[in-house]
Amino acid sequence: MQSQAKVVIVGGGMMGVGLAYHLAEEGWRDVVLIEKGELTSGSTWHAAGQCPSFIGNYNMAKIHHYSNTLYPRLEEITGQPAGWHGCGGIRLATTPEEVEWFNYVAGFAANIGFHMEVIGPERIKELNPWLETDGVVAGAYTTMDGHVDPSSACNAMAAGARQMGATIIRHNRVLDIKQRPSGEFEVMTEQGSITCEHVVNAGGCYAREVGLWVGVDTPITNMEHHYLVTEALPEFTASDTELPVMRDPATSGYYRQEQKSGLIGVYEHYGAKEAWDNRGGFPKWDSENELFDGDIDRIAPWLEQAFERMPIFANAGIKRVINGAIPHSPDGNPLVGPAPGLRNFWQCCGSSIGIAQGGGCGKYLAQWMVHGEAEINMGCVDPRRFGRYADQDYTRAKSFEDYHEMFVTPLPGREAGAGRQTRITPLYEPLKAKGAAYTQVFGWERPKYFAPEGFVEDLRYSRNNVFDIVAAECRAVRERVGIMDLSSFAKFDVSGPGAEALLDRLTANKLARKACGITLTHVLSEGGRIEGEWTITRLAEDRFYILSGAGSELQVLDHLSVAGDDVTVDNVTDDFGLLVVAGPKAREVLQPLSSADLSNASFRWLSGQEITIAGIPVRALRVSYVGELGWELHAPMGDLETLYDAIWAEGVSHGIADFGAHAVNSLRMEKAYRGFGAELTNEITLIEADCTRFYAPNKGAFTGRDATEAVREKGVATTLVYGEVAASNCDIYGGEAVMLGGKVVGVCTSGGYGHATGKSLAFAYIDPGAAEGLEVVILGQRCAFTRHGDPVWDPTNARQKA
Repeated sequence: MQSQAKVVIVGGGMMGVGLAYHLAEEGWRDVVLIEKGELTSGSTWHAAGQCPSFIGNYNMAKIHHYSNTLYPRLEEITGQPAGWHGCGGIRLATTPEEVEWFNYVAGFAANIGFHMEVIGPERIKELNPWLETDGVVAGAYTTMDGHVDPSSACNAMAAGARQMGATIIRHNRVLDIKQRPSGEFEVMTEQGSITCEHVVNAGGCYAREVGLWVGVDTPITNMEHHYLVTEALPEFTASDTELPVMRDPATSGYYRQEQKSGLIGVYEHYGAKEAWDNRGGFPKWDSENELFDGDIDRIAPWLEQAFERMPIFANAGIKRVINGAIPHSPDGNPLVGPAPGLRNFWQCCGSSIGIAQGGGCGKYLAQWMVHGEAEINMGCVDPRRFGRYADQDYTRAKSFEDYHEMFVTPLPGREAGAGRQTRITPLYEPLKAKGAAYTQVFGWERPKYFAPEGFVEDLRYSRNNVFDIVAAECRAVRERVGIMDLSSFAKFDVSGPGAEALLDRLTANKLARKACGITLTHVLSEGGRIEGEWTITRLAEDRFYILSGAGSELQVLDHLSVAGDDVTVDNVTDDFGLLVVAGPKAREVLQPLSSADLSNASFRWLSGQEITIAGIPVRALRVSYVGELGWELHAPMGDLETLYDAIWAEGVSHGIADFGAHAVNSLRMEKAYRGFGAELTNEITLIEADCTRFYAPNKGAFTGRDATEAVREKGVATTLVYGEVAASNCDIYGGEAVMLGGKVVGVCTSGGYGHATGKSLAFAYIDPGAAEGLEVVILGQRCAFTRHGDPVWDPTNARQKA
């Protein structure tokens, strides 16, 4: 066995093999994949092999679509059959809200490139004559997907990887992984050790144990999952065509043909079981091709519903029952990307539908590893989207919930119930008592809106009963003054004689040269793509305060990890709470509480000062993401409730009101503020995002400068536009196609209703040549999109500067 390699991949299932194939395709041929048994011997071999195009996340749909275009070509590419069945799929809807979701997904399907129709019961019956359609109101028919033989497809990619120069070693167990002082890794196996630059954890059900060797706690739970195969059915034997794969929320599962038999898979709504729960969820190291005893009683309620929907299954004998382990992450998406805090250790695991995702995850992770960024937004799979709060108790609770709700429609506003209150501020209970409805962001509970007692949100894509509540909060901020707990921001103190040089090297904008100055800046990849958005306040000559979005906490730490001995980095996220006080009366509320002069002359816009308010020391930053006069007040977390109470008491006579994240989105859309993760992603440069005002190429060398300059000289393939949508009862969520006549020319990234202006607003990336006559597709309807060059609210920032 060789002793050196560029990359070692641990695990030979669909995810690991898919990565080996695509790394070789990207030009990295010095790749060694090590599998302790046979390829596919973990979860891959017993998978049902479903490959749906339909999935509710825009970027996950890109991953699925790539797999579904690769698998049909694998035999032609590699000479190995992949067992592809391109029969299409239909997901059933039984409520109007589910049909809204179908129309939403159909909107971004057009952009991604897979064919999808929302069809009625009669058409469903044509495609599946044995289906009982009572209660079915529509189907999402995707014609480009189907199912695959997992072992064949995996081995076909393995053959392709070998043909391109990758090495695959079977029957060789990895025993440990150590990182050397040089940064290289030593991968110790039964057949010797390999030293490498990069290690990839593609351990499947074993991924948590593999990660723990290097101190990474991989958030997965291994769940048992059943499907059964019936005896041959005469109806299928007599048919020359294969049924589409059916997905049915009523049965919480899927059913399809398996040659001339039926196949039925079930995700229990309750009573699911963790695999190997008697061993703490860990599989045995000598386990290969392991299945568990079938438990028909456990899945019986959903099997009975499947039999009612497909009566031909009811009288068929059961040929075999498969009950195997599949890993689930807390949010159901795989873990694909860098492990937090460990350079060149990558995760490629945690996929509960790894057959559908193995090809696409392999492609886009290979791009990230080789080129420093992928061509799609990787935020939804980045392992760093989970922090320390995602311990095994949290992960287990969320993974069970994800499994139980695999077929529950993810309507806007729907909040998961498991794993809550992992990160809260002292204001959590007081604001909840005032009607705060919370959402969870990187473990933090963040208010969405404030509702009267007994209020229940009517979940749907079209505007619902929250609309007027958010409108009132927006009016309070625009007309009077609002207050919000936004403590979830990631916060860092960076200090020392080398701090300025470090931050200058990492970011694209000029730092403020005087104490108290604030800079909005971006962190770029070597290729010039946007990896982070930071607000940096210079507190003193060698002391800086960095703020970023809640979900960026671990990414910021990774960027700052290159700090030398002359820089100190402190993560103070949990130490400081943050209150936003904004609106035309903000100064009138705060000035009586502070001896500091808050006048425009003494406390200018885009500056920060360390002052006291109500006797509490705060870092007061005069910035506002809502486009009004306002301050962010960063106070010791233990003093947050006292500070809030003092501001509220002073603000009552000025009409102060609580507001939440929904109002923030409305207010920022009116100001045309771009959102990180929506408009600003790893797919995009500052030039394409129309953010050149935050870009200072003449300040000196910084990461991504040369690549950004090259884009500016060459020209862009897409450009960000902002505008107004002629929408009647639904606003843009992101992913909707932008049309020019019959051609897709762009994609919406985010949107919302501007309550102060009465306009439905959106951002979109479009082809540079597309100008007039644009339309966006909202829930199946084409709505005119009118571009605006300036924000529709206060384009000169006069209100913020007041």
